[in-house]
Amino acid sequence: MKILFFGDIFGRPGRRALDAFLPSFLESNEVDFVIANCENAADGKGVTEKSLNEIFMAGVDGLTGGNHLWDKKNSIDVIVNEKRLVKPLNYPPSAPGNDYCLLEKNDKKLLIANLCGQSFMSPIDSPFFALERKIKDFQELTTNILIDFHAESTAEKRTFGFYFDGQVSVIVGTHTHIQTADEEILPQGTAYITDVGMTGPIDSVIGIKKEIAIERTINGLPIRHQVSFNNIYVNAVLIEIDETTGKAINISRIRKKVLESIPN
Repeated sequence: MKILFFGDIFGRPGRRALDAFLPSFLESNEVDFVIANCENAADGKGVTEKSLNEIFMAGVDGLTGGNHLWDKKNSIDVIVNEKRLVKPLNYPPSAPGNDYCLLEKNDKKLLIANLCGQSFMSPIDSPFFALERKIKDFQELTTNILIDFHAESTAEKRTFGFYFDGQVSVIVGTHTHIQTADEEILPQGTAYITDVGMTGPIDSVIGIKKEIAIERTINGLPIRHQVSFNNIYVNAVLIEIDETTGKAINISRIRKKVLESIPN
């Protein structure tokens, strides 16, 4: 089984990059499931029905979230009703959304789930304990399990990877928007990367216009974030797993410029 996972899709530039890259990639490569992190899909924060529809139309099968998933207040209904989208598993049960998604296509199954880290993040339950409580239930549904660990700390991500090595097929890190060069198959057979990176404008500070980020840092004053629209990249990983055992066979990074810019 081959899985293509896209790092944080950031605003309209990220959605355009996905649409420019994915259809042609799928024509020339065998991919069973396409997954993406979408918590920044709408103007860099949160999701809307429109932004999700564009992502699905490009060819994505399932979506993971993160700490910004609920930032658009009028999006709660779509977060709840869109069963292909999962919220972080370690948020309170009252937080709207789906704990996991079992995707089925061409007699293949893939379960996707999402957790947030605790280090340098908003107070939430332990991602370790939250996944431990669910892991046996997930394994009863399928051996093919992908976890998006949406976290800030590289050390927390590495620890999480080794802790669940061999219990899930894939652990991909998201949230920092910077792709790391440490893709590997862990000792017990889990494909791992600390951060997949961002699908969006690289001429930016994690998607925001660099001039805004500099001014905010130098002056210390609150300034409204504005999405950058230049130098737009796709950051992703392509993973192959043995679907009978759920063990990973290969993981490779993709980092490709697809658009020079788009209109503001």
